[in-house]
Amino acid sequence: MKIGYWDAFSGISGDMAVGSLIDAGAPFAEVVAGLESLGTGARFRQERVRRRGFVATKFYVDFEPQKHHRHLPRIEKMIEAADLPEAVKQHAIQVFLRLGEAEAKVHGVPLEEVHFHEVGAVDSICDIVGACLGLHLLGIRRAYCSPLNLGSGSVQTEHGRLPVPAPATAELLAGKPVYADGPACELTTPTGAALAVTLCAGFGAMPPMRISNTGYGAGEKDFEQQANLLRLVVGEDSTSQEAAVVSVIEANIDDASPQILGYAMERLLSAGALDVSFSPLWMKKNRQGVLLRVLAAPELQEKLAGIVFSETTTLGLRITRAERRVQPRKTVEVKTPHGAVRMKVSADGAFAPEYEDCRRLASENNVPLKQIIQEANYAYLSKFQ
Repeated sequence: MKIGYWDAFSGISGDMAVGSLIDAGAPFAEVVAGLESLGTGARFRQERVRRRGFVATKFYVDFEPQKHHRHLPRIEKMIEAADLPEAVKQHAIQVFLRLGEAEAKVHGVPLEEVHFHEVGAVDSICDIVGACLGLHLLGIRRAYCSPLNLGSGSVQTEHGRLPVPAPATAELLAGKPVYADGPACELTTPTGAALAVTLCAGFGAMPPMRISNTGYGAGEKDFEQQANLLRLVVGEDSTSQEAAVVSVIEANIDDASPQILGYAMERLLSAGALDVSFSPLWMKKNRQGVLLRVLAAPELQEKLAGIVFSETTTLGLRITRAERRVQPRKTVEVKTPHGAVRMKVSADGAFAPEYEDCRRLASENNVPLKQIIQEANYAYLSKFQ
């Protein structure tokens, strides 16, 4: 399966997204043909430009300025009437719906009353449709994105000067990993944010892949501090061992009861920790303690560190980065005499029943846990071996 990864180290906007897709190989003529079928009257061009010494593609939408606003139903009709693949139409409409919901929330109005001014302008319509079409033309089945660089400072909008990120951008990116670095200006626009949160399956480190090609979409400005580029990495989903960067959160604790630590483990796991473990530890003055170790996706490290502080007695912790290797794995379901159990199966054929399923069946049927585990293993071997 072909996948794509947007590296938004200098933010993301609609034109940067389209430029990165064209630079990665999406045929410009086919992108233009699809956009012209929208009937906006806009003209399209691409240009090879340099940003801090790197060559990239800048995508332009040229059109006559329009003063009227657009509502979501009108934009949907434009997209539905265009000569585009059905999947592209649906994805583009989903992006606009996500954008409209964010605008409706920050302005306190119903979705049908949202005036799409900046985001409903011709260039934004073409950027959104162009990005969806570019992904389709490249055959990218699943997209991912890095944490987003939002920029800082302020931006001029229809509603006056607003702090970065703009309200709609902040609403769209709630719960997503973001940061601010570089020049004091808007790096991630509402259009770019809407594309990322709607089209990307996840945010974080680059997923395991066999890279086939890359593309660079250029932003409007050429900054002194950094290359104003959006990088798209395209490749095949790797079937080799998964490599991922994780945050390792550690704390030495010598004054917390096992009950407190057990509850902290439950909270950390329910909040998204990849793993939580305790190890015995001898500390200064011969005090016996516990080493708490939490593995976390980098975008969750601050949230999980906060839980460690709130749920344990530690006054300090350590955070380091490490590489994690995980074998490809899948889950299959088997039927036992006492109910269904999910089985975890690795690429090398190793298998194990899901503990929580076995525990639940043992409790519901008043039978020993070890019996449910034996039944699950037998059921798997009988069906798949």
